[in-house]
Amino acid sequence: GDAPRARHDVIVSTMQARTRGPVGLVTSLGRVVRVSAVDLPEVPATNGGANAGGGVAVAEVVALESKERVIALVPVPLDQDAADQAATLAVGTRQGVVKRVTAEPSGTKDAWSVIALKPGDEVVGAACVPNESANLVFITSDAQLLRTSASAVRPQGRGAAGMAGIRLNEGADAVFFGVVDTGFEAEVVTVAGSSSALPGADATSVKITAFDEFPSKGRGTAGVRCHRFLKGEDQLVLAWAGSAPARAAGPRGAAVALPEEYGRRDGSGIAALSAIAAISGPA
Repeated sequence: GDAPRARHDVIVSTMQARTRGPVGLVTSLGRVVRVSAVDLPEVPATNGGANAGGGVAVAEVVALESKERVIALVPVPLDQDAADQAATLAVGTRQGVVKRVTAEPSGTKDAWSVIALKPGDEVVGAACVPNESANLVFITSDAQLLRTSASAVRPQGRGAAGMAGIRLNEGADAVFFGVVDTGFEAEVVTVAGSSSALPGADATSVKITAFDEFPSKGRGTAGVRCHRFLKGEDQLVLAWAGSAPARAAGPRGAAVALPEEYGRRDGSGIAALSAIAAISGPA
C-alpha cells in the first residue's frame, strides 16, 4: 500500500496484509469473503509508480453470486478484541441503512454476512472506522449529503440489520457511503447527469467541494444539499467523499482531470470534459 501508483490508477480500497495472511472482500450483498493475500496477483515492479494494470478481474480470485460486486477490502479478522471499537467495520446501503459491525471471530468460514439486508437493498460502501470521531458519509442520487459522527451509530453483531442512516426523499437512493477521518484535508466530488441518458454517453457536470463546507447532522436525517442541478440534469451519477486530493478515471482507466477550484456546497458543477467512471483519494 505505500508505494506510489501510476497517474491513471483509481484505487477504491487498500489495506496492509501479510504475504500469507487473509484479506476480506466486502460485497454488495453484505458478505465478507476471505481470500489469501498470496493468491492475489502481484503488481509488477516498474521504474516509476506502481501500476495496478497487473491485476486480474475479481471473478478470477473469488466466486461471486449473480450481480454481486466487491465494494471494499478489510482486514480479517478486524481485531481479536471485540471491545476495541476502532476495529469496527461500517457499511451503508442503497436504501440509506447504516451499520457498524463489531469484531467477531469468523472461525474457519470462507464467507459470512455482516448485515441483514432488506429485499432489494444492497451495500454501496464499506470501510473500517478509525476512531469514534470519524465521519460517516452518505450521498444520495438527488444530491443530499449526510455527515454524521461514527459515535452516533452503536456497533452491532453480524446478524443485525443496522439502523436508519440517511432519510431518503421519494425516488432517491444512496449512491455513496464512506468513512472520512477527522484531522485530514478532505473533499467531496459530485458528478451530475440525466437519468434518461445511456450510461457513459450523457453530458455531466462535476464539482469539488471542501468537506468542511458540510455541517455534521444527526443520524436518520436528510442531510444538506451538495449539488445544484443544471438544465437537463436530474441526478448524481457518481459521488465520493474522502481525503484530498481526489483522483478520477474514465471507463477505460485513463486519467480524468478534475476541476481545481472548490465550489459552494449547494452550487452547480462545471462541464466534464470526458466521462468519469471512478473516483478515489490519494491512499
